[in-house]
Amino acid sequence: MTDIEIAKGINLKPIGEIADSFGVSRDELELYGKYKAKLPLHLIDEEKVHRAKLILVSAISPTPAGEGKTTISIGLSQGLNRIGKKATVVLREPSLGPVFGIKGGATGGGYSQVLPMEDINLHFTGDFAAIEKAHNLLAAIIANNIQSKKNNIGLDPRTITWKRVMDMNDRSLRNIIVGLGGSSSGIPRESGFDITAASEVMAILCLASGLNDLKERLGNIFIGFTFDKKAIYARDLKANGAMAVLLKDAIKPNLVQTAEGTPAIIHGGPFANIAQGTNSVLATKMGLSYSEYVVTEAGFGFDLGAEKFLDIKCLSSGLSPHAVVLVATIRALKYHGKMPLADLKQPNLEALKAGFVNLEKHIENIKLFNICSVVAINRFVSDTDEEVDFLVDYCKHKGIQVSVADVWAKGGEGAIDLATKVVKTVELCNSRFIPLYDWEWTVEKKIETIAKKIYGAEAVDYTSKAKASLRKVYSLGLDKLPICMAKTQKSLSDNPELLGRPKDFIITVRDIEIAAGAGFIIPITGDIMRMPGLPEFPASESIDIDNDGNIIGLF
Repeated sequence: MTDIEIAKGINLKPIGEIADSFGVSRDELELYGKYKAKLPLHLIDEEKVHRAKLILVSAISPTPAGEGKTTISIGLSQGLNRIGKKATVVLREPSLGPVFGIKGGATGGGYSQVLPMEDINLHFTGDFAAIEKAHNLLAAIIANNIQSKKNNIGLDPRTITWKRVMDMNDRSLRNIIVGLGGSSSGIPRESGFDITAASEVMAILCLASGLNDLKERLGNIFIGFTFDKKAIYARDLKANGAMAVLLKDAIKPNLVQTAEGTPAIIHGGPFANIAQGTNSVLATKMGLSYSEYVVTEAGFGFDLGAEKFLDIKCLSSGLSPHAVVLVATIRALKYHGKMPLADLKQPNLEALKAGFVNLEKHIENIKLFNICSVVAINRFVSDTDEEVDFLVDYCKHKGIQVSVADVWAKGGEGAIDLATKVVKTVELCNSRFIPLYDWEWTVEKKIETIAKKIYGAEAVDYTSKAKASLRKVYSLGLDKLPICMAKTQKSLSDNPELLGRPKDFIITVRDIEIAAGAGFIIPITGDIMRMPGLPEFPASESIDIDNDGNIIGLF
């Protein structure tokens, strides 16, 4: 059965019943139909937040299809409820680009899904649309200010890097010329589109502590310089108030449910290879306010999403995880053992063994933060018993807590062992989260620490463009911000071809971007695609709707 067929066979509970089990009065819900609701921010209880247990789900370096962090996160939350713990799963919202592109939706799979999956994977409660509009409002205000004769603050169009965004994969919009058509149409200049998930407004929404903080962060968005070299921010254009108005509902977390009726909060969706790659601070705190355990995830491998979750999200919000679940798959380990992608379903113990080095590095990285971990083997139908036993024996020999999870086929039942081991780890392991670096360090030292300790690089090199951008960071007084590395998810290095555990490589920083509103610096390594293109045969070709309104082909 497909994910959508399984979803259609599940009887959803009205969202009021989910609110009851979550512990929130139905009168507090802002309803979006029968099965979705927004939660007002005043429900967050900071005292309860720090009493609950936060579990971070990450992964080894993934294959192009991903290793099932979302599915494991959902299954684990269901498993925790099955062993008597009140648990909630808190996740990111899917982007329409991957839904209609190559990767599909991001609502889990099988009997470990968040529902209604069609709504969540499509327009949901309109959060992405609001973020898109707020971002593009600022773009329009910038263009209008440049054009204006009376309200022009002297912005130098050559210094403006703020593009527009759209939640769709469309490679033809990556680089465009705006302002053509004569003087009444604006000032011609180079620009382009990013996908909405890569917007700084998305990153801001997911780090904001409330409406006032949201407005302040929006005002801190760096726009460019005037002709006399004065720095200009969104607040100088009086844009942040109107932008916040567009986000007044989008800032509220969304309540839905899993396939087993476990409360699920879905909110925000920044990419992990250009932003922090995790759901909003407000969503996480909302879950912690009403649960014993909150299971959340960070995008891609531990080297990307999890490092940013810990060094950016946790430090800026006061959150602290109690354990990490590291998702590993047989296919990903064989991939890092240099087995061709097309052959990963074939048994191969030698390739599996060769790929263990990638798992080892991620385990070492978790220990750098002084957090205890459990490895979750996300079992696929193609995995043989011999391969699974081989991986389990390896982990046990290395003293690594390990559990085989079959949550796609069995839901929470397939995660009971994992849930039990997670609870035991939290109760017995006296781990205290330690950040990797101090925000007060120099930008270079922070970048070098991430590159050497997390990626395993020998050194960091800077292009002349990156050095010039670095000088700009210091001149603006933004050098005390944390680092949000933009790097490929396919490798621990900045070269997607270097699989396994590469060594003796140099990380090259090509440029450094400023996300002053979000509150971090973005060193750009490799070729980071912020407006993906559709594949030759996009998923959209298989998606349809019948006369009764039933959606076909969504996954």
